[in-house]
Amino acid sequence: MRVLLTGGAGMLGSSIAADWRVQRPLDELIVATRQDADLRDRAKTRDFFAASRPDAIIHAAAKVGGIQAKIAQPTPYLLDNLLLDSSVLSAAIELKIPELLYVSSAAIYPAEVRQPIVESDLLGGPLEAANEGYSLAKIAAGKVCEYASRQFGFHYRVVAPSNLYGPNDDYSLGHGHLVAASIAKIHAAMVVGAPTVEVWGDGTARREFTYVNDLAQWLVSQIGSLKDWPAVLNLGCGTDHSIAEYYEAAKAVIGYTGSFVFDTTKPSGVPQRLLDSTLARALGWNPTTLLENGMAASYAKFLTSPLAERR
Repeated sequence: MRVLLTGGAGMLGSSIAADWRVQRPLDELIVATRQDADLRDRAKTRDFFAASRPDAIIHAAAKVGGIQAKIAQPTPYLLDNLLLDSSVLSAAIELKIPELLYVSSAAIYPAEVRQPIVESDLLGGPLEAANEGYSLAKIAAGKVCEYASRQFGFHYRVVAPSNLYGPNDDYSLGHGHLVAASIAKIHAAMVVGAPTVEVWGDGTARREFTYVNDLAQWLVSQIGSLKDWPAVLNLGCGTDHSIAEYYEAAKAVIGYTGSFVFDTTKPSGVPQRLLDSTLARALGWNPTTLLENGMAASYAKFLTSPLAERR
């Protein structure tokens, strides 16, 4: 089987590529990079896909970032994602590629919704304002997958993961997600001997973070069997923690002895986002990495990065 992976340099994509070689050495994985094709360019994307001749696509490429970046620059999170998703999905449909896994996000669900969130809650209410542009793009692409499957008989499926963390995360301040940001900020404070670390919001908002290697390993095992999936599938570890608890976990792993200052003038996002992954568990989804172990592995990888050296 020949499978094409977009977003192979990202946190999830790089984890998928690494596990593919272990789990499926006889199946060919083609990792599409920006040098191969700008996925925002429909013609170039179509030509690259045609030359690659994949049996299936894992579409993990996206413009992603933390809440700070999305608030400051909302336009590219909508426009860039619309452009690259449109290019990839149009090429897949035109070339009649039978199977496609689209990596979406838990941000597709309404801001005010029951917890834990089930797949049928999609489009049940207004979106979180800070994530709205990104969320709209992911919802639109997910609907294209649903329509293409119904109209053409393809097996195009959408996975909605919880927030992810792990090695190869983006630790740049202002762009990283919660776990990566907590590691980078606390490490920087420890290096310079700062007594406090600032945290956006009051620390009470709760989030579900799944270790990226758990997700990658399971997704690799599923390619070729997406016909058995529902149109949208939640994938989370099943446990959430408060923002303050994530910072405390990072503090313990790093060995920082200072304290946190919560800036309540800054947004925290929705009060809670926890996925109901019952449908996925029925298909064999069973993440096992504990937060403290995943956090330790993430920090170890961070220490090898240039960002750690500069702090």
